[in-house]
Amino acid sequence: MSVAHSAIPTKKTVESTIKALDDGTSDEESSISPLGEPGAGRRFWFQRAKAFDPDAIATQYSVYDNPDTAKEYQPREDWENIHRFDPSARWTWGEENRVVRKIDQRIMVFTCLMFMALELDRANLSQALTDNFLTDLHLTTNDYNLGNTVFKLSFLCAELPSQLVSKWVGPDRWIPAQMTLWSAVAMGQYGLSGKASFLACRALLGMLQGGFIPDVILYLSYFYKHFELTIRLGFFWTAMGIADILASFLAFGLLHLRGVQGQAGWRWLFLLEGLITLIFGLVAFVLMPAGPCQTAHWARGKSGWFSPREEIIMVNRVIRDDPSKGTMHNRQPITPRLLWQSLCDFDMWPLYILGITFQIPTQTPQQYLTLILRSMGFDTFTTNLLTIPSQVIQISSMLVLTYTAEALGQLSLVAMLGQIWSLPFLVYMYVVDINSANKWVAWVVMTLLLGHPNPHPIQVGWNSRNSNAVRLRTVSAAVYNMTVQSGGIIASNVYRKDDAPRYRRGNRVLVAMTVANIALYFLTKAYYMWRNSTREKKWNAMTEDEKMTYLATTTDEGNKRLEFRFAH
Repeated sequence: MSVAHSAIPTKKTVESTIKALDDGTSDEESSISPLGEPGAGRRFWFQRAKAFDPDAIATQYSVYDNPDTAKEYQPREDWENIHRFDPSARWTWGEENRVVRKIDQRIMVFTCLMFMALELDRANLSQALTDNFLTDLHLTTNDYNLGNTVFKLSFLCAELPSQLVSKWVGPDRWIPAQMTLWSAVAMGQYGLSGKASFLACRALLGMLQGGFIPDVILYLSYFYKHFELTIRLGFFWTAMGIADILASFLAFGLLHLRGVQGQAGWRWLFLLEGLITLIFGLVAFVLMPAGPCQTAHWARGKSGWFSPREEIIMVNRVIRDDPSKGTMHNRQPITPRLLWQSLCDFDMWPLYILGITFQIPTQTPQQYLTLILRSMGFDTFTTNLLTIPSQVIQISSMLVLTYTAEALGQLSLVAMLGQIWSLPFLVYMYVVDINSANKWVAWVVMTLLLGHPNPHPIQVGWNSRNSNAVRLRTVSAAVYNMTVQSGGIIASNVYRKDDAPRYRRGNRVLVAMTVANIALYFLTKAYYMWRNSTREKKWNAMTEDEKMTYLATTTDEGNKRLEFRFAH
């Protein structure tokens, strides 16, 4: 069975559809096909049974299929996708899956490539360390810590302003501009001469790169359902891992340029990897459409990437999954009142607290990995190659963790597994002096520790899901990433020069932090379960008329609405 729907809905068509639903009437213009069987398509390919029918109707029940609630969830008239919004639209699983694959190919792949460019410029300092970077610039490890702190502090401070600019002018304009600007600074590191220029470049890079990740997350939310976004964020951070692997190979080659033009290898590393980012930034100006229905462009084709039918499917599948996505258009700025309202949303604070703490136990040794390997006696080039296995393990474990969280519907408990994984290795590093142990045993311990399943994609998607409003999602994505950078600042200062080379005090802190994180995940789950239970009691105590009156008259917004339930 296939479903045809070639007409492009107008405001009049939408209103007549709702009227037909309300009156129980049906005519040629507003005939409404049946909905699909709940869950018939399953979420992931490995969950589909042999009986899966790609020609069955995929459209699932939503608030738009109830004449009373449909009126209360209409998207605003200036929403950029309003001409494709149609509550009566129906499509098959085969059509939906083809559209999602096309979005992956057109949107997600290039987004991952942009993130890889970011990571090359953000993480290449670690490779530079193996080429006598500190010695050449007369820096100490404390200066290195200060550089990391300045970078993360600048990164943190730029998050929210960048996100607000992105929401105002559109991520399709702001993200390419960011990339071209920071690539110039990245290439400028070729001329570093000492502590002052090192710290200045760290600050500028942090300011220009700061908003990239939340900007991209907001952008991707225009195209994907909630659970799909979480998985795509897994791919997104997989791209970061792949970039780290490529950076190790690039460093292996580029650091051999030491002596060319009388310059150190790390100077060529900064220059050439910055040039790669510049190329991607310029290409992004023409390859990033503003939204699902705005892909027409001289470089993307006059008719755009998607047919009218595909645009109808894209728009309606996403807004049926989350009606709040129609409450703002994609060039609408966040006002000071909305900003303050979003910052004061206490229901998001448990995720912000996790954002500060969850990466500290592994981020600290990650930042010192190349220095630790060099201190064990490995040379420059071997050290860079030995960082690759941990990145490969983390990519695999992160994807498994992300799929598991969505398949089981248990975000907090599955995300907590990363802390349980890390704990025994951190205890080993605290008890045993890895500098005097067999260097290969020490390397295996470090590799397994840093190969932990990173729950970051789960938590970013979790944050987006629990926002339940475009304005809150815009702000919370930036604030969450700010908390992650705050954790990075703490992580950059756990290992200190007076604690070297064993870092026994620092490792004791990391063990304690891991145990505390496990408790925090349990507390976060308990908090959201309590909030849902409280709302459920209030909602169930209302009559149907009272519920409809609430939906029609409430001033509650986003995740403060009584019918909303938090993911946990």
